[in-house]
Amino acid sequence: MLEKIHTIQKEMEAFVIANADSLEKFKLEFASRKGKVASLFDDLKTVHNDLKRSMGQELNTLKQFAQSKIDEALVSLENETTVSPTAHNIDLSLPVPAGQLGARHPLSMVRERMIEIFSRLGFNLGEGPEIEDDWHNFTALNFPENHPAREMQDTFFVERNPDVALRTHTSSIQIRIMESQQPPIKALAPGRVFRNEAISARAHCVFHQLEGFYIDENVSFLDLKQALYHFVKEMFGQDIQIRFRPSFFPFTEPSAEIDISCLICKGSGCNVCKQSGWVEIGGAGMIDPEVLKNCNIDAEKYSGYAFGMGIERIAMLKYQIKDLRLFTENDVRFLKQFSNLG
Repeated sequence: MLEKIHTIQKEMEAFVIANADSLEKFKLEFASRKGKVASLFDDLKTVHNDLKRSMGQELNTLKQFAQSKIDEALVSLENETTVSPTAHNIDLSLPVPAGQLGARHPLSMVRERMIEIFSRLGFNLGEGPEIEDDWHNFTALNFPENHPAREMQDTFFVERNPDVALRTHTSSIQIRIMESQQPPIKALAPGRVFRNEAISARAHCVFHQLEGFYIDENVSFLDLKQALYHFVKEMFGQDIQIRFRPSFFPFTEPSAEIDISCLICKGSGCNVCKQSGWVEIGGAGMIDPEVLKNCNIDAEKYSGYAFGMGIERIAMLKYQIKDLRLFTENDVRFLKQFSNLG
């Protein structure tokens, strides 16, 4: 067996590794699991016990020699690839290929535009946590104990703690601001919200809202209408019409749904607006006095309005996108369409 070891070592010494292909050939012939060195280790089982120790040492020396030759070849080949560029006729005077710039996400553009419009009306930005307690997400906003929004089929509750949930609207930020400040307050609360809904072309379990509210002495529904009229005209153009429909929300009284004339059919009726000529963009109303009281604000002295809109809904209308899922699929073909938009 010692003679076999010496023979294989001489073969390895004589083997010339000139490139990556010959290196791979060396590995397969000598250092692989089915190579010559491995076969000698298999033969070690047949050697007499008195010789196994010395033969084992010889085999380990042979294995280390094979590995050292592989390591030396790797270093040598790597050095060859880092030689002077002129050796490979590289023209260093050529211009660098232009890199491809990414595009701004349509939701980011719409969010920034909405904030810009309302900021000119004096609204300040507020923020709050995405994991909320029951008080800020429901109770302080006047949701009754049996309201459907408190059920697990509508809200993602944190496991083993029914008092904590992923916020279902950015109205929770409104409560936090009202608790920490006294009127006059004029604030915006954009952010991500979560609802336990099936994902489809018109709905998603994760989406974005922008909440706005204003509290001061003698704030009226007229102030609310003027702010929203201004927003719609700035966002969609001067030809867009707006209307308010009576509605109900636990935290506003009176309440209204906000509709705008369909951007697709210009109000004449189509599939997008279900032949009505109108598309809903959000909800609004005067803040319920009970909500003010829950935040220790004098409801006899102050009044206020609030409104909320889905950022995805505004983006879909502005850019005429018919599938909500496109916003979160990260399809480069979709995102590139917005590279030149603002």
